[in-house]
Amino acid sequence: MCMKTRTFVDTNLTLNLLDNQLSKPELLIQQLALIALTVILIILLAIFTVHRLRVSDPYIKNILSLTGNPVQGHAIFQMNCAGCHGLQADGRVGPSLQGVSKRKSRFGLIQQVISGETPPMPQFQPSAKEMADLLSYLKTL
Repeated sequence: MCMKTRTFVDTNLTLNLLDNQLSKPELLIQQLALIALTVILIILLAIFTVHRLRVSDPYIKNILSLTGNPVQGHAIFQMNCAGCHGLQADGRVGPSLQGVSKRKSRFGLIQQVISGETPPMPQFQPSAKEMADLLSYLKTL
């Protein structure tokens, strides 16, 4: 092989190696972007599925279809909640509920009331109408 041909081959080999090194980071970035997109889609799908399951619960579906009465909700609150959350819902043993409807969704509030999963809060299962009334009252805080 002549010197001129060898230099050409060496130059082409060097350029190919450089191209491969440049394309590897691009390939890595593309793979990372694809993985990130996949994770985001999985998270969105999970959120959508959980939301659909929540709304499909007949008790919750019934509550969400009702229009609550805040005056009735206040009476329910005074009988069942004020002992811990205070007469003005400003907290005592339980936390303040002022602005709670801005911090929690209606579903989150329903779950909080009926689950009893956060001691010392007792489990409480009001009727759908009572719960709608209570939600309506909590929205006024």
